[in-house]
Amino acid sequence: MGGDYARGRLAPFPGAQNQSLEAAVAMPKKGTRLITVDGTAYRWRVSHRPSYSQGNSWSPLTFAVERAEEPGCVLVVSLPCARPDNWAGERTIAVRPVLVSGCVRRAVEQGWKSRRPGPAFALTITEDDLTELLGEPPRYLVPFLWGMIPEGGGIQDLPRCTQIRGGSD
Repeated sequence: MGGDYARGRLAPFPGAQNQSLEAAVAMPKKGTRLITVDGTAYRWRVSHRPSYSQGNSWSPLTFAVERAEEPGCVLVVSLPCARPDNWAGERTIAVRPVLVSGCVRRAVEQGWKSRRPGPAFALTITEDDLTELLGEPPRYLVPFLWGMIPEGGGIQDLPRCTQIRGGSD
């Protein structure tokens, strides 16, 4: 199975097993969240498990969006950070509804036709785009042994944390 990842046969977005971004893909309903943007209902989802590339922080955090009723073209959004469960401890953000709705609006502005069947529509978000879409600078998190630490934070930012002491006290 590892060979499939290495050869690029497994795509980094939900519901795209063994298919490329150019292939028409329906998003699975399990694990999706509903959101209404400008009067239209959509379902969105971050894959439950990282691909090998995402786990190593070689590929970005992605999520998929499609119309809740009469799904057509899937929107695949790539963010400028790693998944929260990446193995390298790279910084990440929480995918919140405000970000999803901003990305849907941006994709519609760029020509995403959510009702028409066809290949997935790719939207790549930059660092500058995040601030604009969120309405504030992004709050990055850094995965840590017991949880997430705000970027620039320290051990004091981890509630319910156990300190490990070396040697005998």
